[in-house]
Amino acid sequence: MPEQPNLVDLPNSAKEKVAGATRLGDANPGEKVLVSVIVRRRSGEGFALTARAAGADRAAWRREQRARFAATDGADQADVDAVAGWAAQLGLDVQVADSARRTVTIEGTVAQVSDAFGVSLGRYETDGHEYRGREGVVRVPRDLAGIIDAVLGLDNRPQARPHFQIGPPIAEADLPHPTTGLADVIQDQAAAPVSPAPVSPAPVSPAPGSPASGPQPLWATQVAKAYDFPTDVNGSGEAIAIIELGGGFTSADVDGYFTKAGIATPNVIAVPVDSGSNTPGGAADGEVLLDIEVSGSIAPGATIVVYFADSSDRGFVDAISQAAHDTVHAPSVISISWGGPEDQWTTQARQSFEAALSDAAKLGVTVLCAAGDHGAGDGANDNHAHVDYPASSPNIVACGGTTLTIGADGSPSEAAWNDQNGWATGGGISEVFPVPSWQTVTMPPNVNGGGPGRGVPDVCGNADINSGYYVLVDGQWNPVGGTSAVAPLYAGLTACLNQAQAKPVGALCPTLYSSALAGAFHDVLTGDNTVPQSQYGPAVTGYNAGPGWDACTGLGSINGTALRTALSPTPTPTPAP
Repeated sequence: MPEQPNLVDLPNSAKEKVAGATRLGDANPGEKVLVSVIVRRRSGEGFALTARAAGADRAAWRREQRARFAATDGADQADVDAVAGWAAQLGLDVQVADSARRTVTIEGTVAQVSDAFGVSLGRYETDGHEYRGREGVVRVPRDLAGIIDAVLGLDNRPQARPHFQIGPPIAEADLPHPTTGLADVIQDQAAAPVSPAPVSPAPVSPAPGSPASGPQPLWATQVAKAYDFPTDVNGSGEAIAIIELGGGFTSADVDGYFTKAGIATPNVIAVPVDSGSNTPGGAADGEVLLDIEVSGSIAPGATIVVYFADSSDRGFVDAISQAAHDTVHAPSVISISWGGPEDQWTTQARQSFEAALSDAAKLGVTVLCAAGDHGAGDGANDNHAHVDYPASSPNIVACGGTTLTIGADGSPSEAAWNDQNGWATGGGISEVFPVPSWQTVTMPPNVNGGGPGRGVPDVCGNADINSGYYVLVDGQWNPVGGTSAVAPLYAGLTACLNQAQAKPVGALCPTLYSSALAGAFHDVLTGDNTVPQSQYGPAVTGYNAGPGWDACTGLGSINGTALRTALSPTPTPTPAP
């Protein structure tokens, strides 16, 4: 290997081992490592969306905007070439050199990348799991120090976990008919829906309007009806990006679900990111199928694009970046159901993630994220409250959870989701991000005693396993809950709203807090996200629901039709074909 030039510390790259982890020894020097180097943004006039001509193809318009963005707000090609040339000179394999994403992805052995970035990579073990890790800072060549913003992937510890809970199996014969009492909800389809053979209604899930002793599992379309989602649009012409950091799906599950639900199967596409792939057969399949089946039930006319990456910080950042800048599928909304306590990110990784989210916002892409499933503690296993990241990002619509009950008269009622066993909606006060200028609400005191910060969540929706969603996973029907369900639910709604408007709704948060949208939410007044001691950590005091915004249910659950009216007082929907 050529002699290295002087290396200097990369700011904000310091990393510690996972709390309680043990270093077992050095990493295998021959092990292959994938590293993404994030390059600085070019200086220029900046990008702004241009108007879409009436009747113009929406997907083509989104692709055009991405091409324009690359020319104004991407990396300078000379910077990308400098980093790629340096890596190639060291014998590293340059796999990606993308100026729009400002990313150079390289592969080399542990020995090569350790020398290149001045790190010592080791094998670490925690809670029975092993990961490749580092401690301290990353170092880069002095002449590239002003060009490189971040180096991700040297450490492959899982950066995020899925936010879902799966219930006991249900025999298909015991599923209630999905259209019972919901004839006005099933949306117009691009093709005639397949009607499943009627089955006897099971007591597990009474249809709206029938007596109910408490929360019961629901079809996604029943939840949509409870939230008054518009029924004359189906997301046609839009694309929904779903970020997955593990698991996979089969066409048998996707086709089987939508056939049973009486909905035409949407077009579902798997996109590999770095070394990720659609790999069904694991524990994360429940997350993947929940996301596809819920979003596809709400917007079956949209294309569902599933980006598969690994769960390292590199994989997560690259998945968001690829979805935001995808010029083939050009999604208009991104759904994320993975995350973890915000203080478990390095500053460089979080800044890279925020940069990708900022790109999405500029491109008119709405990003929604689950707020977490373990209450105010967020499963951090200490005595402090934590908010989940990336839900705490000011560039994201954070989605909390409720327990939804359909009354005998068909009317819904909700409370903050809390099973009192460690499963509860996430939410709280960020200790990383300040209060955004648009979050003009009264914040509760930080239960940790710190100062004010970004409040989480922004909105909420049905998440309790007791009122969970019927999902087909690996050939088995189960109720599935968690705030993971809320992000794809509202992603489907967003695709429908985008279809109904002349321009995409884009970064929704500043709009959601406008007084003009006050009538677009079902205010949730009861419950909290305080959690007792459990397998997910010690007892942590959380926040109470109440009138207006609160730190466990946000502004409330969304009334879809009211939100559509507020966003576009004179809507001109594109009819579903």
